[in-house]
Amino acid sequence: MCEDRLTRVELIWIEKKIESWIRFGRIAHEQILDRRRRVVSFRPDSLFAFVRWAANDYGTIISRIDIVRAVEPGDAYQTLPFVRPGGDILLRIEGWPKVESVLRHIDAIEAAGIDACDVAVDHWRHVAHRMSAGQEPRAYTADRHQAWLKRRSLEQ
Repeated sequence: MCEDRLTRVELIWIEKKIESWIRFGRIAHEQILDRRRRVVSFRPDSLFAFVRWAANDYGTIISRIDIVRAVEPGDAYQTLPFVRPGGDILLRIEGWPKVESVLRHIDAIEAAGIDACDVAVDHWRHVAHRMSAGQEPRAYTADRHQAWLKRRSLEQ
């Protein structure tokens, strides 16, 4: 696959200051820049969860999770710090209690034997909307996943 089709995410790890990581996603390429920085790349249409946390001398200044669909060159996209060129942002949650809730939701999906990379795009939007309204998102079950896989196969 041509490298310029990939979506690149710069990850930084400075312990207790800046930490960013990929919670899930199928990494197509990885480049280590130095001890603290690396760049991971994703193929078009793949999903990934990008978590960012930063603190200063007084405590946490940002905690955020974004679930993003990597886009094809020429497709519309939203910009996102550390993500080049950007992506289709399916979920954007800030604040540690809400981020932690999304992480628990991902854990529950994986505990059900479903790879979070394969979850229906609409489900991540549902989670984002429910959380922004202060409500619990519906569980993503094996039955929902099977229905999504069948729908996707019909669309192809």
